[in-house]
Amino acid sequence: MTNFVEVTELADDEVAGEQVHRVHTRYAWALGYCRDKDVLEVACGTGPGLGMLKSSARSLVAGDISDEILQRARAHYGDRIDIRRMDAMDLPFADQSLDVVIIFEALYYVPNAERFAAECARVLRPDGKVLVSNANKDLFDFNASPHSHVYHGVVELGQLFGKLGFSTEFWGDVPVAALSWRQKILRPIKTVVVSLGLMPKSMAGKKLLKRLVFGEMQAFPREIMADAAIQADRLFKLQAGLPDRLHKVVLCTATLSQ
Repeated sequence: MTNFVEVTELADDEVAGEQVHRVHTRYAWALGYCRDKDVLEVACGTGPGLGMLKSSARSLVAGDISDEILQRARAHYGDRIDIRRMDAMDLPFADQSLDVVIIFEALYYVPNAERFAAECARVLRPDGKVLVSNANKDLFDFNASPHSHVYHGVVELGQLFGKLGFSTEFWGDVPVAALSWRQKILRPIKTVVVSLGLMPKSMAGKKLLKRLVFGEMQAFPREIMADAAIQADRLFKLQAGLPDRLHKVVLCTATLSQ
């Protein structure tokens, strides 16, 4: 079985400040969609945003395929959150029983994204939402994660959900133009490293490289708080149907037709 611990940002791991920013931003963005709704987060990892979502949602269930990762989430949340082992391609929920399904930085690990999207269409009520956050595959220095299958950018996410009757909207986060001088200098070098197959595969190996690129590191949060969340109004609205090459992260809201 795939060992997702190797590629998952785990609570208390040393990560770049940009990664912590991305976590805060995507959950702040999701919060408004979840207010008084029945919510599922798929591939929740160690669940940094679960407490925040719980404070807004009518009900919340979180799941992941990895028992080892789930043990860490349960150790932190105890009985505060309903955390279950589940397969994104076979969701254990009745038809039209949920309002929101969240999958952040994990769609590319699902072996069959079409099956996941079909499961979302099944379990969501009319006007239900799927919230997706993906690393942007359309950047020139993009590097696919080990154990990943297919990455979806703006165009591909629109096609994936559009086939099932969803309408889609898109936003970009972490604009390339705002990157530090250090990152801008190293992006072409990263492209060469990736093309030569020299990019470290594990999170431990990448940590050394990230320290070089980003400088000071910080602990990946066990739990973020709503009152500490970075406001999601910094997101840039993207045009559907066109690849985005200006942001490191693409966020998608897919809405099921009524």
